[in-house]
Amino acid sequence: MLFSSKEIAAQKDTIAQQRTARKMLRQGNELYQKEQFTDASVAYQKALGSNSNYDKASYNLGNALYKNKNYKEAIPQYELTAKTATDKGIKAEAFHNIGNAMMESKNYQGAVDAFKSALRNNPTDDETRYNLAVAQQLLDKEKQDKKDDKNKDKNKDKDKKDKDQKDKNDKDKDKKDKNKKDDDKDGDKDGEGDKDKDKKQDPKKDKKKEPQKPKTQPGKMTPQQVKQLLESLNNEEKKTQKKMNAKKAKGKKVKQEKDW
Repeated sequence: MLFSSKEIAAQKDTIAQQRTARKMLRQGNELYQKEQFTDASVAYQKALGSNSNYDKASYNLGNALYKNKNYKEAIPQYELTAKTATDKGIKAEAFHNIGNAMMESKNYQGAVDAFKSALRNNPTDDETRYNLAVAQQLLDKEKQDKKDDKNKDKNKDKDKKDKDQKDKNDKDKDKKDKNKKDDDKDGDKDGEGDKDKDKKQDPKKDKKKEPQKPKTQPGKMTPQQVKQLLESLNNEEKKTQKKMNAKKAKGKKVKQEKDW
């Protein structure tokens, strides 16, 4: 079979790119060992630029980003390795590192899922199993905290409603008390008016009940007084006449029959 010149050139380009990718990978590894993680990241990115499916370059780029605490940027690189790698050991390591990056990002649910995937590819990895237990505890605590916060907010809302209701009741009570005071005040005014009215009316009532005494004028007697005076004089005259008759009776001898 004969190959065209274009196919031969493509093959040569592919081989050259693969060589460049491996070269940049080695350079990146050297920088990584020196803890020059930023420069190492650049080298790994160049390696992936020459060969986008280079699993080792993507995995090592994830490690360099992780060391620089760029956890969110590291996760896609590990996911690429986990997706393209054919070796279960490499897949397990990629999922393990995804779990670690998720833990650092406080994505505990994602960390639990990643560690479980790692154990499915390598069930004997005790470190992954330990990390899974820690992630599960943190996830449970997070759920409990959210539940507590929800209950707290609910109680806070209830307390606010109770306070609002209490304030409303207090306002209604103050309003009722004020109205009562106003009514009492009005009642007192009405009572005073009635008292004043009674005071004005009482003398009239008394005048109707009690007989009015005749008014006398100096030097002039009323008919009633004249009548009383005449009756008094007649009585005195009768008494005088009676006394005179009694005296006349004493002057005469009384004839008595003797008992011989």
